[in-house]
Amino acid sequence: MSNFIRSKQKGGTFFFTVTLKDRQSSVLIDHINLLRESVRHVKSRRPFTIIAWVVLPDHIHAVWKLPDGDNDFSTRWQLIKIFFTKRLKATTQYQHSVWQSRFWEHEIRTEQDLTAHINYCYLNPVKHGLVTSTHEWPYSSFHRDVKKGLFDYHWNGVIS
Repeated sequence: MSNFIRSKQKGGTFFFTVTLKDRQSSVLIDHINLLRESVRHVKSRRPFTIIAWVVLPDHIHAVWKLPDGDNDFSTRWQLIKIFFTKRLKATTQYQHSVWQSRFWEHEIRTEQDLTAHINYCYLNPVKHGLVTSTHEWPYSSFHRDVKKGLFDYHWNGVIS
């Protein structure tokens, strides 16, 4: 069995990939409001800043900034998964195991690394052939960043 070593950086910025157990499932976008509720619920109790977020049918990519002195992203993901799963099973006929037990995490250490991972999030639906342009995918913080003036609406990975 692999020995996973998680970052101990407190107040750090991290990129995550969180995946469903059934890679053919679309439960995340089918129940996007429940996922959003799950994140809001956990975020209200264990704050973190969402720098970038994209939800695909079977996985999530996210970039988070944790509060100073805090490095407990594992508990946050565990709580999001639990809240989502319990509510999903309580409100639907869904009774299968939802999530892969682990997630992938990468500590962001430079501005270039941060930019690369934000871009990766926003381009992922295009990469997977779900849309032809970044702005077409509705389940992404890209739209928030366009409103903030951080990205052009028609951005598709080309930085001028």
